[in-house]
Amino acid sequence: MSPHTQLPTASPWLQQYGTSIPRELPEPAAASLPALAVQAAQRFADQTAFTCVMPNGMYGSLSYAQVNAMSDAFARYLREVCQLQAGDRVALQMPNCLSYPVCLLGILKAGCVAVNTNPLYTATEMAHQFKDSGARAIVIVDLFADKLEQVLAHTDIRHVVLTRVPEFFPALVGGIVYGVMKHWNRLVPAHGLKAVRLPEALAQGGSGDVSPYWRGLNHQSLAMLQYTGGTTGVAKGAMLTHGNLLWNTDQMLAMCGSHIEPGREVVLTALPLYHIFAFTVNFLAMFKMGARNILVPSPRPIQNLQRALENYRITWLTGVNTLYNALLGEEWFTAFPPKHIKAAGGGGAAMHHAVVARWEQVTQAPLVEGYGLTESSPVVCFQPLNGPRQPDTIGIPAPATQVRLVDDAGQDVAPGQPGELIVKGPQVMQGYWQRPEASAEVLKDGWLYTGDVAVMDAQGTFKIVDRKKDLILVSGFNVYPNEIEDALARHDGVMEAAVIGVPDGKTGEAVRAYVVRRDPALTAEALQAHCRELLTGYKVPARIEFRDELPKTPVGKILRKDLRAEVLGAAKKQG
Repeated sequence: MSPHTQLPTASPWLQQYGTSIPRELPEPAAASLPALAVQAAQRFADQTAFTCVMPNGMYGSLSYAQVNAMSDAFARYLREVCQLQAGDRVALQMPNCLSYPVCLLGILKAGCVAVNTNPLYTATEMAHQFKDSGARAIVIVDLFADKLEQVLAHTDIRHVVLTRVPEFFPALVGGIVYGVMKHWNRLVPAHGLKAVRLPEALAQGGSGDVSPYWRGLNHQSLAMLQYTGGTTGVAKGAMLTHGNLLWNTDQMLAMCGSHIEPGREVVLTALPLYHIFAFTVNFLAMFKMGARNILVPSPRPIQNLQRALENYRITWLTGVNTLYNALLGEEWFTAFPPKHIKAAGGGGAAMHHAVVARWEQVTQAPLVEGYGLTESSPVVCFQPLNGPRQPDTIGIPAPATQVRLVDDAGQDVAPGQPGELIVKGPQVMQGYWQRPEASAEVLKDGWLYTGDVAVMDAQGTFKIVDRKKDLILVSGFNVYPNEIEDALARHDGVMEAAVIGVPDGKTGEAVRAYVVRRDPALTAEALQAHCRELLTGYKVPARIEFRDELPKTPVGKILRKDLRAEVLGAAKKQG
């Protein structure tokens, strides 16, 4: 029996599994991600796998059989034309589009390692990730080819494949492509890259059996270098194996499978597939279940989702708090909410109580919060879809996952007390690519130290308090920004909020809030009065600044570090 199939019976969350969540998980049946993909393609061959929807409603689609054949061709291109070897790294730098699943699966079928890269990275960030990973080839959307040209000579990349967001969209009679194609071509910057277009690469790859490239892969084989967001320093490549991702796919389905019907779901993917949340939950899990994946290249502005939500029978979607909050601010969404949504998943950052409550009121569908991180593939905890859900929590650990809360000495804290959340399970990464010291800092005796502070109730339900690094000390009292941000968000006049600690001569640190107003007439004094009704005195923001927008990652997570850097920079100028 696998060491991951059973958990200690003392784990208090097991009582919440009921009959819908298995206490034990068998070893994933597929030996690798290509094996999973081929099985799904055979089972759902003629069904639509992916549809890419542009803001104006124009779209292109690929069936499971087409994705399978095209990814085979790309695997052959990498191995036979580019002469790459098993284990070579290949970078992917594109937003959500039909090229992504074709190339990602092609890389894995070639026995290579995928390196997901944010397409909005600066040239400096690109150079770091490509050099650090040792990528030998890249598939990049043509909008950013000029940035690649700036750094290519400083990397190990020798093969460049260009694609575009409307790749594989249908042509009109007579070979005249949609106007969106012509518009797209006008947006592409000039560059001097020696590159091959993706359709040409597929043609060069041709057809043929590619299984010899991937038959030798197993659960220990490296599948991806998934780089951390770099929000706390230099981005590091989390080494995720085929086993890590296969296990986590099954863990996610074990938590939500009661609401996922094979071959009948339509999932809206607004979060980028290069991010681990959307990659595992939207791509891998839904591909395995034969879902139709509606890909939106960018959810900003939020109106970009309108055609996708109106034109397709969406049954599932995932997002972060800012995405759901933005949708609820749109009359076209709230006046005519989608009728077929079974459930929505929230993660990436803490969901605000007010947003969850309003979402469920408007859509009549549950919005379940989960918790994970890049280093755990990512799912660790999830709110159960069956039975009572505890609001304002991250739910319970997924099957085959052990979770503890520990103090700074690594000792378990008393029940109900905050402690650092540490994780052990088959989804935990092997370490950071070529960074043994950084790996040793977070991986200790098989446990992943997450840096997140949480509490657990008697039933085994967890609640994230905050990041350890974001803790604010006001006159010696611990203040957690998440709690204050949630209190601010409960005011009807608040759209978004972020809270940080700033140096203070009297209290050591003071609470400062940054707010995007929904009501232009809202004042700082009124908002502070609102906070006093919900928070003890030392937690009420000493200062509130109103902003037109807050700094965010491409996924939509608010960047507190940028706000702290702004305060630090201002202090240095003052001298």
